Amino acid sequence: MTTTPSDVDVVLPCLNEAEALPWVLERIPPGWRALVVDNGSTDGSAQVARAWGATVLHEPRRGFGAACHAGLTAATADVVCFCDCDASLDPALLAPFVREVREGTADLVLGRRRPQGRGAWPPHARAGNLALARMLRRRTGLRLHDLGPLRAARREPLLALGLSDRRSGYPLQMVVRAADAGWRIAEHDVPYLPRTGASKVTGTWRGTWQAVRDMSRVLAETPAHEGGTLR
Repeated sequence: MTTTPSDVDVVLPCLNEAEALPWVLERIPPGWRALVVDNGSTDGSAQVARAWGATVLHEPRRGFGAACHAGLTAATADVVCFCDCDASLDPALLAPFVREVREGTADLVLGRRRPQGRGAWPPHARAGNLALARMLRRRTGLRLHDLGPLRAARREPLLALGLSDRRSGYPLQMVVRAADAGWRIAEHDVPYLPRTGASKVTGTWRGTWQAVRDMSRVLAETPAHEGGTLR
């Protein structure tokens, strides 16, 4: 991992992940830069991230999308990746995603989470994800199975999507707007591990269905193109 600009930046939205950060940061591929976006942590996450060589950004506006977008706008690399920093996903798995983007076979590469062990993916969270995948298929025609956070794409086209959601709908909005823009979107299986600490979203029914509401609002957006061309 490097703290100087590289050709790959990994955005890691962070809210009280001090316990998981060492495992995540040590698995960032060599030469890549970790951008840990602290979203109001009170457990010393920012200090842990710095100690492990990450670049730390602070986003005072709460929300998963707010943290992700702060990282995207601060990134300077040609390719930008996203990964949760709760140790449920291994950022080393992003290497083939980046290769696919660089080789031009896909514009956006997503990880389809495959739970490993009990407790990795609660039933209510799986149900919410399945419902959203079905709604996404009706909205865009994409036959995706997951809307997980592990993903890679080029920075400038991502910024051009004009992503506006700053809550749980951000990952879905990225996919919807990319589909509307005619992007080639690929999906690959990735192991999904039991997270370290309590989930802020999928750990409860309330959190899950709040996320579903956020994402349903995104799916109701009018397509931002006419005749195949972005406005």
